Amino acid sequence: MATAAALAAGGIAWLAGSRTAADLCWAAGTVLAVVPAVAWVVAALRKGRAGVDLIAVLALIGTLAVGEYLAGALIALMLATGRTLDAAAERRASHDLRALLEHAPRSARRRTGQDVVAVPLADVAVGDVLVVGPGDVVPVDGRISDGTAVLDESVLTGESDQVERAVGDPVRSGVVNAGGVFETTATATAEDSTYAEIVRLAEQAGAQRAPTVRLAERYAAWFLPLSLALAGLAWLLSGSATRAVAVLVVATPCPLLLAAPVAIVSGLSRAARCGVIVRDGAALENLGRARTLVIDKTGTLTAGRPRVLEVAAAPGRTPTGVLRLAASLDQVSTHVLAQAIAHEARTRGLALSLPQDSTEVPGHGPAGTVDGHRLTVGKCALAPADLPAWARAVDNRAVLDGAAVAWLTVDGTLTGAVLLRDPLRHDAPHTVQRLRGAGLTRLVMLTGDRPEPAREVGAVLGLDEVRSGQSPADKVAAVRAESARAVTLMVGDGVNDAPALAAADIGAAMGARGSSASSEAADIVLTTDRVDRLADAMEIAVRARRIAVQSAAGGMALSLLAMVAALFGLLPPAAGALLQEAIDVLVILNALRALLAARGARPPLEPDTEDLIHRFATEHDDLRDTLDTIREAACLLTTEHGPRALAAVRQVDRLLTDRLLPHEHAEEHQLYPALTRRLGGSEATETMSRAHTEIDRLARRITTHLRLADEEGRLRPDQTDDLTACLYGLHAVLRLHFQQEEESYFSLAP
Repeated sequence: MATAAALAAGGIAWLAGSRTAADLCWAAGTVLAVVPAVAWVVAALRKGRAGVDLIAVLALIGTLAVGEYLAGALIALMLATGRTLDAAAERRASHDLRALLEHAPRSARRRTGQDVVAVPLADVAVGDVLVVGPGDVVPVDGRISDGTAVLDESVLTGESDQVERAVGDPVRSGVVNAGGVFETTATATAEDSTYAEIVRLAEQAGAQRAPTVRLAERYAAWFLPLSLALAGLAWLLSGSATRAVAVLVVATPCPLLLAAPVAIVSGLSRAARCGVIVRDGAALENLGRARTLVIDKTGTLTAGRPRVLEVAAAPGRTPTGVLRLAASLDQVSTHVLAQAIAHEARTRGLALSLPQDSTEVPGHGPAGTVDGHRLTVGKCALAPADLPAWARAVDNRAVLDGAAVAWLTVDGTLTGAVLLRDPLRHDAPHTVQRLRGAGLTRLVMLTGDRPEPAREVGAVLGLDEVRSGQSPADKVAAVRAESARAVTLMVGDGVNDAPALAAADIGAAMGARGSSASSEAADIVLTTDRVDRLADAMEIAVRARRIAVQSAAGGMALSLLAMVAALFGLLPPAAGALLQEAIDVLVILNALRALLAARGARPPLEPDTEDLIHRFATEHDDLRDTLDTIREAACLLTTEHGPRALAAVRQVDRLLTDRLLPHEHAEEHQLYPALTRRLGGSEATETMSRAHTEIDRLARRITTHLRLADEEGRLRPDQTDDLTACLYGLHAVLRLHFQQEEESYFSLAP
């Protein structure tokens, strides 16, 4: 503001005819810029870098020495504007570990005999018996000495599933007690425990990360000596210091001081409009150079919360009935699986009953009375060998799908089961493709989860490498190894990811539902719960950096031509400063293109199309019970062919006729034409339309089987094989079709 005011005041004085007053104002503006500019240069030289500010300082001092005060004031304004732009970018986010430290426990409850006393954490010694209450953070590493512990270990592993630990099992500091009171015997002091090590890892990783070399600094490495050489040559050939100053004036690297920051800040602004907050310009520049992605699984590529995968029912029961009873009891439980079951029932519009006499045993699940029946939901008390045939099939499916199982008993009888799993985000596959298109050549997934689900996610997404069972220290080591080979972007959402985010060249945190610790340790925060925003940020960063390079290179080329003209005396300092301003206007206008959408970018969804997507996405949720019913009927046909099997197939036919086929036909004739306009051609929906044809064919085949059965009054033996194949085939096609639509189409809508 001061330099702009000095320049304006000098202009007013000059127009009023007072040249002396004008020179004083312009000289004051120049002096105001010299002092901080010298400080910036000294700070850079102490770090072993001579940046673009050195040319600006020499030009400012030179204009004062030869009396070209207007030129000095113009350069001062350019310098101040560039610094202001960069400072605005720097203020976008902090880079600290405050949230990590806030989560760390400060005290522990130590038991001595029958007395339990709260003591400072530093006073806990190895061998002390500590009491951990519900919701408490485990203060130090130890072993369970009394009671069963149900723990939320997501702060360390990133996995949302709660785990059970028995007497003698180890327990780590930082995890949260999600069950009842238990006791642990300390095996380490607070300083030597797991959580303290995570904090140290994050601090060390942030401290050891190499400082980013900005785009302007890389260009200045050759532009600075070239400018000084030309200025010296001008003085040598002409014997005039004024001519040397004229060269320095037009050499003032305004394309680096202004154009590059304008392009980068424009990129920051555009990223913010997409729900991505980038810490500063250096982070955006680095993101544009990234070639390796290291990404967490849970909460990043997956939803981070369990979701009902399938509902199974015992003979004589229906999946909908099983889900309603289980959710009625689970709605009063705080367990993560119980909440998922209750949410699924509400999503399907089921009317839940309020349970009575509800109790919950940590690690086993709730029990209570619903509609006059005694229910339990949770672990199965029967040994695997004692399970009925239908339950053994469910148990096998859970193993194959890597799913958790919540068993429902009614009046002591095993009645049904709900399979739950943390699903892949709908937008993850498309996001991975876009990230590769934006320039990433290597994609690595690090997760604390088991190998089986990790490998499945890696295979679906086509990742280059998958590492499971990773601790925070393992993640830091992996990120450092990747960073040694290429510029590496790390994406995570949990406290356990914070050290790796700090260690990476660029750290990106899922800030909408992720921990504040990961957001604080990150350079980039996704403020919406959509991983595809990372691809948006990557594309914006690549384009902003390309425009910055174009603007800087083009501006410097024009400056070089002006320097040659000044070398031969064709440009006096003031005229050179005005010419430099014209060059600045050109390169800044070019840099501002970073605010606009890229040419060829897909336009935003029309409101009507977005409404259609939301409508059909909701219908998908409502139709999940139909998929369960189809599978249950197919399973029943493999064991019996009597009236019960026939009734199950009739129920499938009714659901297909009344609900599923109208949904598919509406998609074909309403949603797909709207998406064709959005995606640029009917080719984008041809595969899905072919799936609709197959769904219709299988549904007609099932209806034909029922008509033949009506003529006979029963299912004929020669029908069962084909009918079973139709049901299983329809179930498989529908599951794949739903998933493809959710990934390819529904993920387009916010």
